[in-house]
Amino acid sequence: MRTPTLHRCLAVIAFAIAAVTGPARADDLVVSAASSLTNAFQSVAKAYETQHPGTHVVLNFGSSDTLLRQIANGAPADVFASADQVAMDKAQSQRAITADSRVDFAANQLVLIVPAGGAKVATLNDLTGAAFKRIAWGDPASVPVGRYTKSVLDRAGLTSRLQNKAVLAANVRQCLNYVMRGEVDAGFVYATDAAIARGRVIVAMRIPSTTPITYPIAVVSQTTHSDEARDFIAFVRSPQGQQLLADAGFLAP
Repeated sequence: MRTPTLHRCLAVIAFAIAAVTGPARADDLVVSAASSLTNAFQSVAKAYETQHPGTHVVLNFGSSDTLLRQIANGAPADVFASADQVAMDKAQSQRAITADSRVDFAANQLVLIVPAGGAKVATLNDLTGAAFKRIAWGDPASVPVGRYTKSVLDRAGLTSRLQNKAVLAANVRQCLNYVMRGEVDAGFVYATDAAIARGRVIVAMRIPSTTPITYPIAVVSQTTHSDEARDFIAFVRSPQGQQLLADAGFLAP
């Protein structure tokens, strides 16, 4: 499995620095959310702050499993929004979230993208051809989009055949960036990620997932802002919050 060296180093540095939108104060509402929610939750946070002038929302983005590890290790967080049920199941089993606050709030689709001007794809089997030397997808061990992708490739009998072409990404946005920069010949991302790169990548295929791609959200157990955290979740599920998610390409759960 190969990863472009320079960008691998940059990814490690970025992880070490942390992916928050700014330093969190004790009275801030910290929302740890999956990378694929970056654009949508930036809009949601602004709208929420407009309705709650006394609240400052700090957004922390990363792969769902990485965020859970941060929370489990005591990093400040009030709300956790995951890109799959597996990460949230882990959070619940570790009692990192308040179980009765858990609810699904969005859905997505898996797509295969290629760089603008890249090779055409008719079926997943085409990825075994010489035109596709490197293919990016999320690391299944820690990234939800990687788990969805592996499930699809397993079902198609292609996982082992594509293994030597795999460039495993630390999160879905890294996978998107690899394709946008032409460092790989194809990549698996969510439809919402492909939409923000329109013109720089081409959606070659929309791929039915073996399991529904749904996003759960919950209050973090260690929060000292339980009421505010529940208010934020309610806003995400409100007509205004759902419209902002729809504007970003997300589907109803």
